[in-house]
Amino acid sequence: MNTPYTFDHNAFAGTLQSTYAHLVDGEESGAVVNVAGRVMLMRTQGKLAFATLRDSSGEIQLFALSAVAQEFEDFTKLHLGDWVGVTGEVVRTKRGELSVKVASWVQLAEALHNFGDKWAGISDFDLRYRHREADLWANPASRQSLARRSDVVRSIRERCWAANFIEVETPMLNAIATGAVARPFVTFHNALDSEFFLRIAPELWLKRLVVGGFERVFELGRVFRNEGVSPRHNPEFTMLELYAAYWNYHDMMAFTEELVAGVAMDVLGTTEVEYQGRAFSFAAPWPRRTMAELASEAVGEDVSVHTARERLVELLNERGVEIHDSWGPGRCLAELFEATCEESLWNPIFVTDYPVEVSPLARRHQVDPELTERFESYAAGRELSNGFSELNDPVDQRSRFEEQARLAAAGDDEAMRIDEDYIKALEWGLPPTAGLGVGVDRLSMLIADESNIREVIAFPTLKPLRD
Repeated sequence: MNTPYTFDHNAFAGTLQSTYAHLVDGEESGAVVNVAGRVMLMRTQGKLAFATLRDSSGEIQLFALSAVAQEFEDFTKLHLGDWVGVTGEVVRTKRGELSVKVASWVQLAEALHNFGDKWAGISDFDLRYRHREADLWANPASRQSLARRSDVVRSIRERCWAANFIEVETPMLNAIATGAVARPFVTFHNALDSEFFLRIAPELWLKRLVVGGFERVFELGRVFRNEGVSPRHNPEFTMLELYAAYWNYHDMMAFTEELVAGVAMDVLGTTEVEYQGRAFSFAAPWPRRTMAELASEAVGEDVSVHTARERLVELLNERGVEIHDSWGPGRCLAELFEATCEESLWNPIFVTDYPVEVSPLARRHQVDPELTERFESYAAGRELSNGFSELNDPVDQRSRFEEQARLAAAGDDEAMRIDEDYIKALEWGLPPTAGLGVGVDRLSMLIADESNIREVIAFPTLKPLRD
């Protein structure tokens, strides 16, 4: 098939709809435009043909008369999904439809596969995600969700810049899987004859930049965790991580709620969000509650990191949680909170003061050394962000890494490994610093009102098809 190498495209459907909204039925504008896009509907009535042209901005009708349009018969044989370029006058038909009256046209590409039902689009779940390129054209809502995600990312970046954070990039290939508690993806570098890991978090690299004198840094980038796939989890996802010298976790909570509320305002024009038919507000301030307080309310008795492990185990057993021998009271408390509280946290909230046992990179709490100055934010029953006052004592950090190594040796494949380079960086001196990680995909889900993370990822991870 011989098709043009280019087309002088100078008008978009959405712009035409707004610019010529004033035309009355049967009126001609006198303006000749070149539009391009996919044919999403074709119907003929003798010497008349009507097609719906969809481009990246919206839709507009193509109105063809056999006496006016060049190659009229060929025009009526276009298939659903074919790309065309059309030149014609902007008019409003007698039936009130804004249209481009076809004078000339050219086929730009042929669609060799069916684009789905002309009204419902593509409904096959696997096809939608495996061939997202087709889904995006057949289902405008899919394009809208990805566009919302783009708006979210732009707003995050601009707000971080406005707060004097410097954007940086850190390695994705790591010699040590560390920076977060997660199972890594493993790869191999042939030239270096060494095993590497896809990063599970950029945290340690970013804090090394703070040691190097960058007082406020952030990165928007992909991280990889070799874990399950679900409506809330994809093995590779986008994380915002940022660090600010001289802040503590109270400062970072204030920044977090302002950032998220600002993103909602930038993208939606409001901080009032309706998600899956239920409303909540991102407006600051968000409540602060400790993990122990929320877990105690959920189980009906006081529990904390100081509660006897045996009692915490009993409470977990009652809720069917599988318990590992390596778990101490801190891990048991965190698991109890997760089992009883997380899904009920609908309105945005900060959960604070996590046990040291589950926070290997966070600074100890000034009041209770068995806790850390750590928070996680929740909204719509899911974790949205994680942050803390950063541990900057190299001796304590080595001890925490060694405890993680003990857990790894006991079979915990999510435990961190000892990173000697990072410990040495701390020995050079990390000032008081607070850090934050925000799941961009999850925030995009809330902003776009999507219940499945795959809707806000252009090409989600799928199991390969086997022959």
